[in-house]
Amino acid sequence: DIREGGRFKREGNPITGKKVLDANGEPIRIPGKLKAVKGIGWYIDEYGIAQISYNLTNINITSMHVAFDETCKSAEKRGLRVTGSELIGLIPLKAMLDAGNFYLKKQQRSLGVSEAEKIKIAVKSLGLDDLKPFNPNEKIIEYVLKSKAKQLIDLTLTDFAEETAGESMAPGGGSIAAYVGVLGVSLGTMVANLSAHKAGWDDKWEEFSEWAEKGQAYKNKLLALVDEDTNAFNKIIDGFRMPKSNDKEKQARTKAIEEATKYATEIPFQVMETAYQSMEVMYMMVKIGLQSSLSDAGVGALCARSAVYGAYFNVRINAKDIKDRIFANDILSRAKSVFDKTVALETEIIEYINETI
Repeated sequence: DIREGGRFKREGNPITGKKVLDANGEPIRIPGKLKAVKGIGWYIDEYGIAQISYNLTNINITSMHVAFDETCKSAEKRGLRVTGSELIGLIPLKAMLDAGNFYLKKQQRSLGVSEAEKIKIAVKSLGLDDLKPFNPNEKIIEYVLKSKAKQLIDLTLTDFAEETAGESMAPGGGSIAAYVGVLGVSLGTMVANLSAHKAGWDDKWEEFSEWAEKGQAYKNKLLALVDEDTNAFNKIIDGFRMPKSNDKEKQARTKAIEEATKYATEIPFQVMETAYQSMEVMYMMVKIGLQSSLSDAGVGALCARSAVYGAYFNVRINAKDIKDRIFANDILSRAKSVFDKTVALETEIIEYINETI
């Protein structure tokens, strides 16, 4: 009754009864509940259990968690229970995150948690680790294909600090500014998650969940910019290392340096924009969030402001070397606007906190 093809219609007992035939003598089928699902089941004498195997031909039509839940419902009607599940092959990351969101909603828990936590929720709720350990790095397509290149955000806090304190020019102020922004919005997101589950605020959990989700999105974008700022700096270095033995090589080198410098200006500007936008989370948590966490949201706002300020330094210092002054003046103007708005918003947040605590 789950698979799209359903089962044969039978007289009397739905399992052992005689098949009902149509006018042409063909067995009549009762359609199953779920589209784009093929399935087969059998009984394993050795273990004394039944096993069902599904092929989800289009997870955009029927997702993994929907198929699992419908199976649990059908089993319960028969006095049985699903004892676990196993994923054969690979699965898209989105399918795992959708499952995590589905079960978090059922639990009335905030959806604004990390990607890793959502995957953990999905694995536990679907019983994917009941038979054997579930390793996301081996089962999720995006993780399998993920570049093995060394990333700053994969370092421990200590190693990141040591890398920054070394003799290399990167990571520098741009990457650090982005990471300070990560920490800031992480604090705002924490307050949103705490507020979502405050006793007596049961009717507000969805509102805070939405703010926590926004915070996670800002956090993830800023995390990506931590490494991208260093990558942008390295592109400039690569440009200066290009040969310049003749006019053609000199022109190519000059062009590469110019383009790399523009990119190295655009990245910190993205940090500025994202860190400023993330302050909406801290602002709202200061206003409507858990008041005992007011200081946490305040520190988050200070971090976001520092991220904007630090990235603004990088925009200005890199823009000085850009030959295309129309481009340079435009990005400097936009950066100044973001900076001014950030300072104004930070002032409003801090004044409110000082008046409240």
